[in-house]
Amino acid sequence: MKKIFLIPTAIVTALSFVLISCADTSATSSGEMVISQDSLVKRGKYLVNIIGCDDCHSPKIFTDHGFEIDMEHRFSGHLANSPMGRANTSVMKDGYILFANDLTSAVGPWGQSYSANISSDETGIGSWTEEQFFRAIREGKSKGLKEGRPLLPPMPWFIYKNMSDPDLKAIFAYLKTSKPVENRVPGPKSLQELK
Repeated sequence: MKKIFLIPTAIVTALSFVLISCADTSATSSGEMVISQDSLVKRGKYLVNIIGCDDCHSPKIFTDHGFEIDMEHRFSGHLANSPMGRANTSVMKDGYILFANDLTSAVGPWGQSYSANISSDETGIGSWTEEQFFRAIREGKSKGLKEGRPLLPPMPWFIYKNMSDPDLKAIFAYLKTSKPVENRVPGPKSLQELK
């Protein structure tokens, strides 16, 4: 009887070792999947395109087909040298918010804000750490700095903060591979400065 019991036990033990040695090693001990940098960047590209980063962070040009992204300045934010007319703040008393003609600047009760450069250039997020990127999105901090001023409207960080860590990592990885566009975006203006 002991021999019959030992044989199945030995078979189960041997099979266990085989299964463990053939196990998929693409998962870490914390249970997270490890994906290649290329896959991470591809996922980031997909996410950036569906959540509308270009809507505010890329200047637009007007063509026969309407607005198109200025690919030469993609992700550069509000171009520092772009001419801006004086904002008519009187319409805000009726609850309106104004956008610049390329959609990279907005005027509202907070004053005037300019879309940040999120290209891989040093004037954008080129020198940022992943931690800074997470802080900017999760806590709404300018440049992802602990003591940074709050991000201003229309940046919907309070919505994007709900994205998963893997998705934010992917977006950051993709933006770090974007074409670097040198552009120092101007600082925001208070409502008083606009009057």
